[in-house]
Amino acid sequence: MSISDLYSSGFRERNQSHFAAIVRVAMSNGVISEEEKAFLDRMARNLDISENDYKEILKDYKSHPINPPTLYSERLSRLYDLARMVYADNHLGPKQTDILERLGIGLGFSPENVPYVVHKALMLVSKGVDADDFKDEIKNMNR
Repeated sequence: MSISDLYSSGFRERNQSHFAAIVRVAMSNGVISEEEKAFLDRMARNLDISENDYKEILKDYKSHPINPPTLYSERLSRLYDLARMVYADNHLGPKQTDILERLGIGLGFSPENVPYVVHKALMLVSKGVDADDFKDEIKNMNR
């Protein structure tokens, strides 16, 4: 097996895990809305998730582990995607916030800080900030 095969396999698994985490948030209320479905479709394309993998992940999203990225900027990107999914159906319930907090811990944010980070993330997403502004705002809240 070549190094490129190993890299491709690991990259694909990370993308599938990230996509499964997004599906987990979408399924937190038991239904995937039209807006959530459109977001999932876009994320699947962006993460290079095949149609077959898409269907498998929807069927068994809980079996995929959360693989936290090592770089802080990548964690923020994933948090941004997850927060956008939580906010996609414009109904922010306690269950969705709880799931996002647990995923935030899984991504490597400290348990003590994650409620504040998640609150800030959802506030920023509700204002429609882009990914770059989101990352800057989250980074600056720790200063």
